[in-house]
Amino acid sequence: MRFLLVFAFAWAALAADAPVSLRGHLIIQQGKAPLIDKGGARISLEGDEPTMLVLNDERLANSDFEVLGHYTSSGHFAVDHMHTRSLFLHKDGKRLVVSYWCDVCYIRTSSPGKCWCCQKYTDLDPIEPEH
Repeated sequence: MRFLLVFAFAWAALAADAPVSLRGHLIIQQGKAPLIDKGGARISLEGDEPTMLVLNDERLANSDFEVLGHYTSSGHFAVDHMHTRSLFLHKDGKRLVVSYWCDVCYIRTSSPGKCWCCQKYTDLDPIEPEH
């Protein structure tokens, strides 16, 4: 019985930390935090440096976008760290992981920027999630 009680408390603690999904249109603003527009409600996004590089990528502006994370207050959302795969693009009925590709070196990265090998700026290349 004691084991079940401990298990129940552990499960509740893990469930409380489960990420929340937020989906809407990504709005990019020069010099300001990016936003998700969810049916007229605009929610400010924050995250680690690689995440913010993606959220400020002009190629994703106004796209059907989904982030995973937690609300920090009303109207403010902290996106989970990049390594947790928390950024998705919805296109043609598919949920795609945001990723970037260098077609010269065949290197995939999770945020935009220059290829670490050839220095070419990486192409936006969303992929289907691995299961």
